[in-house]
This record gives sequence, C-alpha cells and structure tokens, in this order.
Amino acid sequence: MPLRLLSIIELGGYPNLLPLYQRLGFDVDVVNSQRKARSLLKKSVPDVVVAEYIYQSDFRDRTSNLETLMAVLQRHPQVKVVVFYLPEQAEKLALLEARFKLFAKIAFPVTPSEVEAVLQRVSA
Repeated sequence: MPLRLLSIIELGGYPNLLPLYQRLGFDVDVVNSQRKARSLLKKSVPDVVVAEYIYQSDFRDRTSNLETLMAVLQRHPQVKVVVFYLPEQAEKLALLEARFKLFAKIAFPVTPSEVEAVLQRVSA
C-alpha cells in the first residue's frame, strides 16, 4: 500500500514537487492553507506532511503557521513532518522544534534532490 503524503503549499517559492512525490510512490494530497490541511486530517491521516514554516510575530498565542497543525499531529506521532524554512528564521523554528518533533528541516532554496533524500529516509 502506498504511503500518503500531505503537501501544504501556502507561499511556494520552490519547484513543483508533485511529480517527485508521485515518482517516489506517494499518494499525494495538496492543500494551500493550514485550515484545509486540518480539515483533511479529520478524514485521513497521512504518513508524511510537507509544509512551509512561516514565522508570524503578529499572532497572539502562537508564532508561526504550524503550531495548530503540530498540536493536531501530536495525536498521530507516527506522522513524519518535513518543514521548509527560510534560513533567517532558523532560530524561531528551533523554538517550535523544542515543542514538537520534526522529521526533517530543509532550508530555502529547496531543491528536489534534498527533498528526495529526506523522503527516501521515510520509506526506509
């Protein structure tokens, strides 16, 4: 049975990775918001989530787009989360990672070869 991958593309700025995901044998769902991702998670739990880390200092109770998603995923510790991030936000991402387990982090500019290397570890 193929592994399921949820790709959350909010800003983009990297190559279209859908063909890579499919070539690696994943069944892929693509959404463009955290809200849609959380809605999808109510219906099915993927094996892998690939998402962008977006630091947002204007939130009252969280610092990024990922806190709520990661809180939901705590109920599913088997899900591997891969995060794309801007190098200048590494310090803020480290604060998130101190609270939630990430499988891998890939700094921008994101390349298909880096993503492929990480995803091959998922199915190993």
